[in-house]
Amino acid sequence: MEFELIAKTFMGLEPILAQELIELGANDVQIGRRMVSFTGDKAMMYRANFALHTAIRVLKPIRHFKARSAEEVYDEIKKMEWEQYIQEGKTFSVDSVVYSEEFRNSRFVTYKVKDAIVDYFREKFGKRPNISVTNPDIQLHIHIAEADATLCLDSSGESLHRRGYRQESVEAPLNEVLAAGMILMTGWRGETDFIDPMCGSGTLPIEAALIARNMAPGVFRKEYAFEKWPDFDADLFEEIYNDDSREKDFNGHIYGYDVDMKAVNTAALNVRAAGLSKDITIAQQDFKNFKQPANPAIIVTNPPYGERISTPDLLGTYRMIGERLKHEFKGNEAWVLSYREECFQQIGLKPSLKTPLFNGSLECEFRKYQMFDGKMKEFREEGGIVKTEEEKRMMAEKHRFKKNREFKKRMDEQEENEEADIRSFTFHSLERRNEHEERERRTERREARKERFTGEWRDKGGKKPYGKRDSRDDRGGRDSRDSRNSRDSRGSRDSRGSRPSRGDRDNRRGGFSKDRKSNFQERKKIFDNED
Repeated sequence: MEFELIAKTFMGLEPILAQELIELGANDVQIGRRMVSFTGDKAMMYRANFALHTAIRVLKPIRHFKARSAEEVYDEIKKMEWEQYIQEGKTFSVDSVVYSEEFRNSRFVTYKVKDAIVDYFREKFGKRPNISVTNPDIQLHIHIAEADATLCLDSSGESLHRRGYRQESVEAPLNEVLAAGMILMTGWRGETDFIDPMCGSGTLPIEAALIARNMAPGVFRKEYAFEKWPDFDADLFEEIYNDDSREKDFNGHIYGYDVDMKAVNTAALNVRAAGLSKDITIAQQDFKNFKQPANPAIIVTNPPYGERISTPDLLGTYRMIGERLKHEFKGNEAWVLSYREECFQQIGLKPSLKTPLFNGSLECEFRKYQMFDGKMKEFREEGGIVKTEEEKRMMAEKHRFKKNREFKKRMDEQEENEEADIRSFTFHSLERRNEHEERERRTERREARKERFTGEWRDKGGKKPYGKRDSRDDRGGRDSRDSRNSRDSRGSRDSRGSRPSRGDRDNRRGGFSKDRKSNFQERKKIFDNED
């Protein structure tokens, strides 16, 4: 029996996630904003949690209703037969995301849902289930878009980016889901060697090894929320977990380098924990000493942005990156994720593709550089391809993701509901330039006004027109405060071994399945504004 499911992801990774779902065998795959909807049975739900590289979590909708008031939310939730989902002695939690003029505070909706469930059990059974924020047995998610509400069971529990192999971390580690999405976006599937010259805690090399071998990232994970559901099928999940028929050999090699010895030790520890030491080499090396690799390779890297981590000479670092790529990476392609336009400019190379991506709350670009020896004209005459037809089409798109920008307005209110919550793609390099010019114009007007009033005061011998406000204006005053750019802290940075034994994992319980396929095409529109 199939039912509707929703896989959430980061803005920009939706097509990658959709392709993963298609390859996994999901039906009715449709792309939304930071989510992909699909249909499948219980096995597909288990497999999606276990095998998807670019999903943050997998939700199972169990009720759709109109939510025009708090009373209506309470009544609709209370109508449900909650003993099907929450058994005696089990705990639950509720997470909410709201886009509605009626409900300005998502926590208010959370409380209403909790009250309805508690009152249902108290009136019917004389006792109520407990609420657990840290480790609930059943996790619920309610999404309200204007008057349309969808209540879901969260089948994942802890975010799927928490693979389970990370033993230690460094400052600003790269999110595992974002790292996997970056690699899949390049089209690399293990055909060549893979290099990350600024590997941090080793996230990109480890995710690359999983992709090259087509290993499920869930193989390291201890548990999923669906294992606590009443109808959890342990034998079915055991079969999915132990099925390695999709895995493949990897004949290349993966290299991770970093100048910081602490990062090198951390990355090496994480690689060993993942059982991938045969495929990955971690070593201390400054990118400025990088030499042309002996075999064909791809570079995918996430240099410092100057936000949460930086270097003594940030722009000089990017000039060095461009110089190394130009002279020591000929005949290969490199992909760089960064935040500042001025940093990209220092690379000094023309990208063949620019893709907007969010790293946490930072609106970044993921740029591809096709490296070749000699002049571009000669490279093309010899049959070299700098930019594919698909890349030309993508680069020709105007205002990509512009239609999503209105969803950024409630980012601060909702960010506690999902790590790295995203509303839109907007590149601010031009906006910062405009703000700087406007700031200069305001300063000029303020200085001219001060000079004029000060002259009048001196001529008349009267009281100074601005009084104490003069000192504040000299420091930049209100205009200066209004024009300050506050940026959110940088988001997450950062030989095939034996598979973990199921016997080593914790005991498991629970599960749920119900057919909600009817009217799916219409209902999925609710999630076009997914949090």
